[in-house]
Amino acid sequence: MMRIGIDLGGTKIEGIALAADGRAVAGRRIATPRDDYDGTVRAIAGLVAAIEAEAASPGTVGVGMPGAISPATGLVKNANSTWLIGKPLQQDLDRAIGRTVRLANDANCFTLSEACDGAAAGSDVVFGVIVGTGTGGGIAVRQQVITGPNAVAGEWGHNPLPWPEPEGLPGEPCYCGRCGCIETFLSGPGLARDHERVTGARLDSEAIAGLAAGGDAQAEATLRRYEGRMARALASIINVLDPDVIVLGGGLSKLARLYEHVPAQWRRGCFRPGRHAARTSTPRRRQRRSRGGRLWPQQDPI
Repeated sequence: MMRIGIDLGGTKIEGIALAADGRAVAGRRIATPRDDYDGTVRAIAGLVAAIEAEAASPGTVGVGMPGAISPATGLVKNANSTWLIGKPLQQDLDRAIGRTVRLANDANCFTLSEACDGAAAGSDVVFGVIVGTGTGGGIAVRQQVITGPNAVAGEWGHNPLPWPEPEGLPGEPCYCGRCGCIETFLSGPGLARDHERVTGARLDSEAIAGLAAGGDAQAEATLRRYEGRMARALASIINVLDPDVIVLGGGLSKLARLYEHVPAQWRRGCFRPGRHAARTSTPRRRQRRSRGGRLWPQQDPI
């Protein structure tokens, strides 16, 4: 049977249908109905129906979602798309689509995909990072996702930013109820807020990157602050997990400069820092197009 995958994001909902041999046979993308839970459920159901009509075939449905389904309550928790929190998304999608739908955290889906046949293929321990509307993370060990008993493994975005600058304290308020979370610095909206705080200009991350590439000094300074913060945040992950590969996904992962500038800085926060290289990697095995860029902490010789 055809398989339909849905990526539920804070900005867009994207779907693709794959035939049994892995060929993409249909796909669509729509805007997310922000702050509208019922509208989001209807949008996903409508997207599935449109994809099935285009492919002229029914399919199984899996959804990569922000946050997680609580093992204790069965309700959504920890979603930066806050209108989903506390809702029975599993049951409502099952009813709206007319079959059982499988849901999993989007960062976990991304990390497993990259660990199996993407930028981290062949690596034992992979830490996957999504930097987009929010900041998520996932852990895969030998091509198996680690979720934890509370379904929060890998959620580095809601730790405090390590070694913050004085001007970064106490940090922006986060939807989780605390201040100074990594997500408030490294998400796309966090980057935009930081630029506006310093320059007064309200620009999105893509515009800031474009200005920096054109030589704008203020935009360049914004990206350098961002890179330093990402380096410190990832150094704390390296100190705890010591992954073979870190893979970046999400809209901000398209900034090619991250793969050079971030590893060059994270060694200052790593325990016994050694050689660290950055690279992007072409996909292997099934020759799937990788969505991630690869940051590779190499071994530190003793």
